[in-house]
Amino acid sequence: AAMPRSARGLYRRILLLHRALPAALRALGDRYVKEEFRKHKAAGSAEAQRFLREWEASSRRPAENYAALIQQQINEDKQNLREKTVYGVQLTEEKLNDFRDEQIGQLKELMDEATKPNKTLTISKDLEHKN
Repeated sequence: AAMPRSARGLYRRILLLHRALPAALRALGDRYVKEEFRKHKAAGSAEAQRFLREWEASSRRPAENYAALIQQQINEDKQNLREKTVYGVQLTEEKLNDFRDEQIGQLKELMDEATKPNKTLTISKDLEHKN
């Protein structure tokens, strides 16, 4: 089974949203999104639906989905609702416990890239965690 057609539209929407992010975050986000969508291209139906739910807006839990959250934060930044816009969310311990070791490794690598002191992000060719 292949990813539903709606995945392509969501993928494009996320990349368009990233255009409003600061350059370093955009580069990091684009690389990560491309890699994740590529990995799940041939996912089974149940896995594909779960994957898409995490990335797209949902009327049930919009703030928990990536696209909706980024859209909200971009809007707040444009309206100067906060002194300094912070993109993303703090993950709960419960959410982290649901992640596989590979996902924890990816999160650590993303965090390391995003918090480099010189603010110059380098995007690794492969975001998969290596032991």
